[in-house]
Amino acid sequence: MTVPTKKPRLGGGLDALIPASKPQLALSAQGFNAPIEDVHPNRGQPRTHFNEEALEELAQTIRTLGIVQAILVRKRAQGGYEIIAGERRWRAAQRAGLREVPVFVRELTDAQAFEAALIENLSRENLNPLEVARGFQHMIDEDGHTQETVAQRVGKDRSTVANLLRLLKLPDSVLARITAGVLTEGHGRALLGAGDTKTMEKLAAAAVSKQWSVRETERRARDAAQGKTNDGAAGKKSANVRDLEERLSRALGTRIRVDDTGDGKGKITVPYSSLDELDRLIERFMG
Repeated sequence: MTVPTKKPRLGGGLDALIPASKPQLALSAQGFNAPIEDVHPNRGQPRTHFNEEALEELAQTIRTLGIVQAILVRKRAQGGYEIIAGERRWRAAQRAGLREVPVFVRELTDAQAFEAALIENLSRENLNPLEVARGFQHMIDEDGHTQETVAQRVGKDRSTVANLLRLLKLPDSVLARITAGVLTEGHGRALLGAGDTKTMEKLAAAAVSKQWSVRETERRARDAAQGKTNDGAAGKKSANVRDLEERLSRALGTRIRVDDTGDGKGKITVPYSSLDELDRLIERFMG
């Protein structure tokens, strides 16, 4: 009888992602202290934001207790070691004035090293949503993964991966607000429903200043996509265009927006709130 294999989950740690070809020795047997100047950050590190206050707190702990957990590294072709997991500890050790840091060496490919760093940060909840999204996009662009295989590698649902990747479609100013923590991932997904960049930016600024909930932000974005003003009143459109919008909306079961620019030209906007709704709309179009 064939025993089905389980896909690696975050709780399994790095060895669940990259199984060793032979039993691993205890850390004390493979770990050693390396000069801190021989240890270098990973240029592909998924984490780009380090909280200064938290770093200083960790540095103070290191001054008192030292580094409790070794830094996972791999050898560099040009000498020294590249960090796979533990850059925050390495940065804090520099602040604490340490001249050596404990390291644990693993031989990994570039793709394996990136995945290990990403999963290590995910398991510790060290990444903001955009760092996670960019990490997933890196795996797709650089390593040839699909959304499905990314989900399998990091132990996430495919829908979670897809929703995070959608955030990368937001304008830079909105992404900056999410990175700063003044808007949440949920706000970002809601703003995507607004349709165009300028409207997203305007609504994002209002969401921060007026402290809108995700639900309120979603409603405002939906209204904007449907051509309504902030008080919910319909924009100025001809009776023919409004009638066309109503008939299309009834036929498709969702609110359709028609923008007539004149000379027989314009565009039709068909919003959707989920992949399931998109599939339904496509079936209606194709049917």
